[in-house]
Amino acid sequence: MSETVLLVGGGGREHAIARAVDEAEEPATLYACASNRNPGIARLAEDFETLDENDPDAVVDYALEVGATLAAIGPESPLQAGVVDALEDADVYAFAPREDDARIETDKAFQREFMEANEIPGRIDYATFEDVDAACAYVEEYDGDVAVKPVGLTGGKGVRVTGDQVTTEEAVEYMRDSDWDDWVVEERLVGEEFTIQAFVAGDDVLVTPAVQDHKRAYEGDEGPNTGGMGSYTDASFQLPFMTEADSFEALQILEATVDALEDYRGILYGQFMLTADGIKVVEFNARFGDPEAMNTLPVLETDYVEVMQAARDGRPLPELEFANEATVCKYAAPEGYPVDPEAGTKVTVDEAGAREVAEGYDGDALLFYASVDERDDGIYTTTSRAFAVVGIADTIADAEAVAEAVLDEAGDEGLHVRHDVGKADLVQSRIDHVEDLRGD
Repeated sequence: MSETVLLVGGGGREHAIARAVDEAEEPATLYACASNRNPGIARLAEDFETLDENDPDAVVDYALEVGATLAAIGPESPLQAGVVDALEDADVYAFAPREDDARIETDKAFQREFMEANEIPGRIDYATFEDVDAACAYVEEYDGDVAVKPVGLTGGKGVRVTGDQVTTEEAVEYMRDSDWDDWVVEERLVGEEFTIQAFVAGDDVLVTPAVQDHKRAYEGDEGPNTGGMGSYTDASFQLPFMTEADSFEALQILEATVDALEDYRGILYGQFMLTADGIKVVEFNARFGDPEAMNTLPVLETDYVEVMQAARDGRPLPELEFANEATVCKYAAPEGYPVDPEAGTKVTVDEAGAREVAEGYDGDALLFYASVDERDDGIYTTTSRAFAVVGIADTIADAEAVAEAVLDEAGDEGLHVRHDVGKADLVQSRIDHVEDLRGD
């Protein structure tokens, strides 16, 4: 049976999902909808409808119009808005969690309380508040450094960490100046962050290679947090600073979380911190990461549509197979991102030239459009990341080299890039840090 797949969302993560659907062996016709017209997705889709992806009625109407038999939800905000529940009520299966299950991401207070109630490994010291004054007083009195997080969704840019990004006084000022009343305050974790994403359905929890994202805006891990300026994977399931035991410990946390959620389906993203005291949970997300999807999906050799079909039909998920290749993703974002991004800049990307450059390297490269808007006269930036280049090769060094060369050829005029992502010295600094943590 030929499937009709509806993709909800218009960013780089969704472009990676669209490519995975397009390359599936199972016959599938792709339709897409989002508030911005992503040119990369539009080229792969039979049709692209511009609508509010957080409006369940609008998404369902479009799904029924195109005869969708499967749906993939990219961003977190439609999950919170109940889009999956609405599609389910309309008999359209979405491989994504329902609104209540998505609270593992969309409500950070629920996330920590859920972990505590179900004794999920990797727990840390935390407190939740419904009053900003009480939260500020707690931060001022806490014996040690903390991470302060608004309870709701912030696009990856809402966290402030004392002793690292800000002082205690600056954290309190940030909280008082914000529009949030509900806060989670957590102990500051010291270590190396990594992400493992899992495909979940029924009793299956199938993991993808570990990824390390670079959240800080500027090279050398300086500046404010962003949605992610770039990321990398190694040619195995572990990052260079990890062991197989680290991966297994993270998998146990994901499995315990799924067991406690009972009816979870879709992607479960675990962001972990490798500390001197083992693996700790930074947070969970209820969807693919962005940029992490652009690292893992291009090397996924298992049919993505077949995975969604198996989940819908109640069959065991097919075993996930990945190419033994490393990946390096580098994002180009508007100048001023994330604090004061300049939207409305026309972006000119030399895709043909970039492909020619990639042919001269020992590896491959893919370009993913992200939060841009395609208009009649060209492609323009929004207030978020514009496009990403992903290098794919046998080693991280080779993947970084092809990504950098292709990014340079594609053109990043008027855009900001973290060129150090995947560089040998930065990767080595991660290895050295973990060796110090372990006392090696």
